[in-house]
Amino acid sequence: MKRRTDTAAQESSQARNRRTGTAAAREPLGVRQGSRRASAFLARRSLATHRRAWAAVIVATGAAAALIGAFAFVIGSLLVAAPPVQRYAGADAVVAADQKVSYTAKPWGSEPRTTTAYLPERARLDRSVLASVAGADGVAKAVADDSVPVSTGDGRPAVGRSWPSAVLTRYELAEGRAPRDGSEVVLDGSLAAGGPAPGERVVLRADGTARTYTVSGIARTGHGGEAPPAVFFTEPRLTALAGHPGRIDAIGVVAEPGVSRDALRDAIGAVLPERSGVPGSDRGVRVLTGAERGEAEQVDALGGRGDQLALLGSIGGTVLMVALLVIASTLSQAIHQRSGELALLRAVGASPRQLRSAIGREAGRVSAAAALLGGIGAVPLGLAMRSLLTTGTLPLPVPWWLPPASALTGGLLVALLARPVAMLAARSITRLRPAAALGAATADEPSEPGRFRTVAGVVLAFAGISSAGVATTQSGQAAGAAASGAAMSLVIAVALLGPRISRIALGVLGRPLRRVGGVSGFLAERAASAHTRRLATAFTPIVLVVAFVCVQLASGPTMERAAGQQASAALRADLVATGGGAGLPAGAARAVREAPGVTAATGVLRSAVVLADRQAGEPVLTRLPVLGVEARGLSGTLDPGVTAGDLDRLTGRDAVAVGADRAKSLDVGPGDRVALRLGDGTRVEPRIVAVYEHELGLGEFLFPREALAGHVSAARDQVVLIRTGAASGADPAAAVREALAPYGGGVTVRAATGDDVAIAPPVSDGDNAMIVIGVGVIGGFALLAVVSTLALITIGRRGEFRLLRMVGTGRRQLRRMLVLETGLVTFAGLVIGTAVAAVPLTAFAVSMAGTAPYLPPAHYGVIAGAVALAAAAGTLIPGAAAGGRFVLGRRAG
Repeated sequence: MKRRTDTAAQESSQARNRRTGTAAAREPLGVRQGSRRASAFLARRSLATHRRAWAAVIVATGAAAALIGAFAFVIGSLLVAAPPVQRYAGADAVVAADQKVSYTAKPWGSEPRTTTAYLPERARLDRSVLASVAGADGVAKAVADDSVPVSTGDGRPAVGRSWPSAVLTRYELAEGRAPRDGSEVVLDGSLAAGGPAPGERVVLRADGTARTYTVSGIARTGHGGEAPPAVFFTEPRLTALAGHPGRIDAIGVVAEPGVSRDALRDAIGAVLPERSGVPGSDRGVRVLTGAERGEAEQVDALGGRGDQLALLGSIGGTVLMVALLVIASTLSQAIHQRSGELALLRAVGASPRQLRSAIGREAGRVSAAAALLGGIGAVPLGLAMRSLLTTGTLPLPVPWWLPPASALTGGLLVALLARPVAMLAARSITRLRPAAALGAATADEPSEPGRFRTVAGVVLAFAGISSAGVATTQSGQAAGAAASGAAMSLVIAVALLGPRISRIALGVLGRPLRRVGGVSGFLAERAASAHTRRLATAFTPIVLVVAFVCVQLASGPTMERAAGQQASAALRADLVATGGGAGLPAGAARAVREAPGVTAATGVLRSAVVLADRQAGEPVLTRLPVLGVEARGLSGTLDPGVTAGDLDRLTGRDAVAVGADRAKSLDVGPGDRVALRLGDGTRVEPRIVAVYEHELGLGEFLFPREALAGHVSAARDQVVLIRTGAASGADPAAAVREALAPYGGGVTVRAATGDDVAIAPPVSDGDNAMIVIGVGVIGGFALLAVVSTLALITIGRRGEFRLLRMVGTGRRQLRRMLVLETGLVTFAGLVIGTAVAAVPLTAFAVSMAGTAPYLPPAHYGVIAGAVALAAAAGTLIPGAAAGGRFVLGRRAG
């Protein structure tokens, strides 16, 4: 009895050990080594047998590694990027006001949090700070530095500076002498090339009408950088042109010989006031040395870098999700196509551990090859993306450690993911008992996804639709984030619920397929019906391509179209005057009003404000572009669609008009005050005088021009809107040109369009770069995933093709069957992908623009054509060779 009890206990312990995995630890060393040798043997033979299938997996996973590594490359380069030092190359230090603004708030159920944002306009210093800096230990010279936009007589833009500040850029006189009074200037050598010599006259427009100056000298910079073309005035003249005599842009410091950078920084910091000293501003004061000096030259470069990092981070998160989906899909399909082989190995005695180890070894070797290829490809792809994003104001460096680090990031991530994904895909086969595996080796694939997969798919579909619903109630970044989350959730839901969706698609398309295709259509429909899981795997990457690219391509045109429609509806002017890069001073609008045939003229000054708000309880600082306009004659040139209040009261420095949606979100109306920060960080609380409805076209705030003029980097009107009367026998455009003739070259007069007042600036090179990266690079990767996935599926059907040829199917019938299957997969993927994209796009368009989403038909045609070509390449080319002579040969077998 005791022996039987001990035997039962031992058997029970062995069973527990097998369940818990501790039996391996108790196996003899020789048994474990034999198991490893068997796993290695199976892996080697399987790799040789399925080299074509694994090649398709290597292509997809290698591309994923390259894409992840390329994004790591660009993000790493952006993180270490800084504006170049050009203007202050001759300064040892620069003193400037802090360009960042912060906002602290307490989220729901959490500790207070602080968020920061960069100001879009230059924050200035009080001129009294100059004396403090000049008296600091180790300072040989402290120079006030201001700048104004200047236009030459032929319309070329330049920067106006004072002659004492020339030392900060290491300018030296090459000819002539320094200016002595307000009628003389020194020209940059690039402006003087082939032009006036010392003693000759030059026409310049800096503020007001163009004036003639005497060239007293020609200066050239002695440093290797390229500074913008400059015109040097006397310091009193430059101060008058700048228009803010009590304030200065920055202070350039030249140190005494032998003073170190750190000592100079400490000495200046000890004498600086805590704040900039400008009334209404709480900006701190910074001492910039070394590479930091470039931040004082390009005040919004780091703000643009932050925006680019945010966009790249968002796109990078999508890339990571797409890459994970592609890797999981291709590896799972590669393992699933061998389910019969794995089940047979299990039936003849291979242990689950041996099979999992063999599959893990295969995936490990494949992922190593993919990681190597992807790591190599990540560097040139990252360099190409970097070339799209780098600009003169923010060049992107390539430190020595960046290429290997980015290559390692992409390759290592793929290598770490491939093995567990492959082993997980084979779990359902390797855990079968030998008797059950014998039946599974010849059984058909299950037509329905498992319970867990179905539940997960339903949950993600519900989450995606819910996220889209949330997007309709949000605005700004919150709406965009909710819409993007909805798109990704729905794509993953389609991947999980693919077999069920395939059955629905076949129910709709199966009968037309049979009628159109005849015998080939019947074969295509039956093959798809028997392998719904395979069909779902085939159209999932197409759904991914269509949904992602449609969302990326339609978001911008939807907003631009709605904004353009609103701006056009608000425009009442028929002519517009522009002043080129230097803009037009306030006097230009007054001169135009006096021209014959002109009934109204309004100058438009562009700037931006910073609004502190909460989104989902989190503190958020939002930069909003705004317009500064003159109330005089505004109704004749612009109609914002006032719903409450009166725009005639939009005068002075304490008034603002607010868009209807923003007024609703802030719960304010006429007579209330709204807290804002102007572009240079000045806190204001203007009183609301009107609420208008065309905010998408004109911006969420309209200011009096005089309220913004003192808080922008350059108080120049970008455009002057002009309304003309019906005076007979007169040419209003010619009269306007004559009125603006005193303002020099570069001034143009043309017919007005909605784009002249639309708040959204023209698409920049950086915006185009983001579009290329978001659509071109990721869309191209997704199309490559389409080709590799379909090629993998087609390669796995070699036995099916041979059998069809052996039972009498003709070559043309088989080819036509493949064409019809490709058409079925492409059409289903396009329809489902479009539906998936429509959900978040509709939510985004309704919340942001109040319209339906819009995608130019030509863009959708390109998407459909690219998908069809990729599907054909992934199916027809491998299909032509998959059966060898059984497919293409003249004999059936």
